[in-house]
Amino acid sequence: MSRLDDRYNLADRADHVADAAAAEPAPGAVQGRVAHRLEVHGTVQGVGFRPFVYRLATSLGLDGWVRNDDGRVVVEAAGPPHALATLASRLRTDAPALARVRDVHVTDLSGGIARPRPRSGFRVATSTHRSTASTPATGVREVPVDVATCPACLAELFDPADRRHRYPFVNCTDCGPRATIVDTLPYDRARTTMSAFPMCGDCAREYADPADRRLHAEPIACPRCGPRLAWWAPPQPAPASGVDSLAAAVTMIDSGGTVALKGLGGYQLVCDATNDEAVARLRTRKHRPTKPFAVMVASLDAARMLAHIDAVEAGLLTSAARPVVLLRPAGDSTIAAAVGPGAGRLGLFLPATPLHHLLLADLGRPLVVTSGNVSGEPIAIDDDDARNRLAAVADGFLSHDRAIRSHYDDSVVHVVAGRGSMIRRARGYSPQPLRLPIGAGEPLLAVGAQLKHTFTLAEGTTAVVGPHTGELSQQPTMVAFERNLAHLCAMTGIAPRIIVHDPHPGYLSTAYALAHGAGRRIAVAHHHAHVASCAAEHAVTGPFIGVAYDGLGLGDDGTLWGGEVLVADLVSYRRVARFGRAPLPGGAAALRRPARVALGYLFGLEPLTEPLTEPLTEPLTEPVTDDSGNERSRAADLELAAPFLDRLNDREVSVVSRMIARGVNCPVASSAGRLFDAAAALLGLCDEVTYEGEAAAALEAAALEAPAGVPSGDVELPWRIVRHTGLLVYDPRPTLRALLEGLHSHVAVGVLAARFHATIVAVTVALCTDIARRHRLRTVCLSGGVLHNQLLAGALPPALAGAGLTPLLNEQVPAGDGGVSYGQAAVAAARLRED
Repeated sequence: MSRLDDRYNLADRADHVADAAAAEPAPGAVQGRVAHRLEVHGTVQGVGFRPFVYRLATSLGLDGWVRNDDGRVVVEAAGPPHALATLASRLRTDAPALARVRDVHVTDLSGGIARPRPRSGFRVATSTHRSTASTPATGVREVPVDVATCPACLAELFDPADRRHRYPFVNCTDCGPRATIVDTLPYDRARTTMSAFPMCGDCAREYADPADRRLHAEPIACPRCGPRLAWWAPPQPAPASGVDSLAAAVTMIDSGGTVALKGLGGYQLVCDATNDEAVARLRTRKHRPTKPFAVMVASLDAARMLAHIDAVEAGLLTSAARPVVLLRPAGDSTIAAAVGPGAGRLGLFLPATPLHHLLLADLGRPLVVTSGNVSGEPIAIDDDDARNRLAAVADGFLSHDRAIRSHYDDSVVHVVAGRGSMIRRARGYSPQPLRLPIGAGEPLLAVGAQLKHTFTLAEGTTAVVGPHTGELSQQPTMVAFERNLAHLCAMTGIAPRIIVHDPHPGYLSTAYALAHGAGRRIAVAHHHAHVASCAAEHAVTGPFIGVAYDGLGLGDDGTLWGGEVLVADLVSYRRVARFGRAPLPGGAAALRRPARVALGYLFGLEPLTEPLTEPLTEPLTEPVTDDSGNERSRAADLELAAPFLDRLNDREVSVVSRMIARGVNCPVASSAGRLFDAAAALLGLCDEVTYEGEAAAALEAAALEAPAGVPSGDVELPWRIVRHTGLLVYDPRPTLRALLEGLHSHVAVGVLAARFHATIVAVTVALCTDIARRHRLRTVCLSGGVLHNQLLAGALPPALAGAGLTPLLNEQVPAGDGGVSYGQAAVAAARLRED
């Protein structure tokens, strides 16, 4: 135990001694008086819980105190029994909106010294800190998330008569930074980066005033005592602080420049979203040619000018988390075309901080606000690092002197089937804990996948998913991962004894597990982790049907999977259906070029037996391969594909065809994601990609723009399912041939794209219906990165429900690889329990 821990324990004992000394001599000295100790567990720090308890206890006429105690809140109160019963009840029912009360444990103290003493009043006591947490069910300390500026602080920000008028760091107990500034729990100013800013007299009075909404608001600040802005732009020798910093940034953006702004969880790059040249310049500097940018607007009304917004989407936009919400763009817009070239969705979000509010108010237009990094790198949080890495991207830097402890990018969500669904879990949501349906018997770390990386810490039934890190292929991202991991372990008190990882030997997350696991490791198959992530967040332990549609993941047969249907529970799985396999010419090179993927399907799609009659029935049959028939079919497909082939370089076509024929560097994949790539390339929508999922996004965008009045989304293309080596296999050849025939017949590309989506829905329903009948299952868990396709994800649940099944989608964690770590943790916990 450290000296700091000793000091806090001595302070704890001193509080009790003082209470005892001042107490009445015997428990019965005050007629009808009882005393209780209440321990409140959950997200109860950094959410205004102590001020809430203070006001509640005072209103009930109770004596005693409340304090933060490590990761919980502890209350000792004395008074009439009915008042104490009301206190215990209302700690749950009336807790602050940002709190999440998991448990309230009550201990009767009346049998000992009657403390606290009568008429002593109620107070907020000094926090205590221990070396380990002490919750009965789990040792996890819950870290409060960052919260967007509340209406009361926003009113002060724009009130000329208020002392915090236009102060970019205004906050209170209901809003402001939390997870990004905390060093350790309990959550007190001394253990945050705000410890560098001693409170002035006015702030200290507000902080201590029970009637003020800033009672124990740990990031409290004002222009006299709080953080200050600074501005730096070459050839200026060094950053300069002062009131003109914001004005300099506004002038820079207004003139078409890009500003690197220090936000809550890291730097952001900001430019005028209505200025095509400014946006195009940012794309060139950031090395982000086509991936859509997020746009920040001042209000919900401003957002409605740019996109179609329903009630659920409006709720997400205005929530305390302030995520980027993917929306259907409105017809007429002032947004520059370069913001989202060819995108079917527009990512909009509202200001999360006073600084963002001020920028938008001063500029009076939408702003591109994107991650402060060069594509592929983690977001910058340190000032010197930001100036070094972003010097070639930004024209100026608007920073401040409040340090950021952890990388937290902006969260991204969309609405599917009337419910919010996470695409990137970060600021505002992480590190809010999630539940595991089966508790982990030992504390564990799940290190996730390679792309869209997250990690998950778990102990008992509590899982803490770390913030989105990015792609682990680069060393700076690994450094950011390890930094966030060390910080979150210290914050939550979880000390992992088991590491859970993907079996893919090429993932850096796997390499990390092998280097640090010391023999205590559990490997979880990639696609089992995907479907388990969906099942676990809906408290399904199995058995269930798991549909895993993604790009690529290593299968247990050594091939690459990605279009899989499993019968699973949280412990194990069995593959029962898949998509047809096709080669990926050049391996990783094909992932960057959908045209190559399409060539793989044209030249190398696996031969399969004739289609089964409906309904699908036993017995299983082995494939009957007719080479001459396959060659005739392939020749016909190539004839239809002549316009596509003519568009490509002759040498590329010749080399790829030989590679496939000889099996040279052509790993095969049963991937739904790669099938979407092939369809996009054949339709002329995307031959080469600059970011993962670009081809599928182009296909979805085309489907959304299908001409009105033309049957499309509810009309399927031809498809067939065969039995092959004991599995149901979707043969995509008839579907791809129909796309080519449609192009030959001058059917609109958007119509064909919509029909392709409808076909995948129909295939999925057919597979799941047969599997459900054969295995007597009804629950279908849909996951994998392809389920980020809003059109597909929105169509599958009603279609499956219409077939009598119960469909579930990821909501709290991403369906893509950002949710893999949570799925790994759920599987590992279940296996540990079984063992």
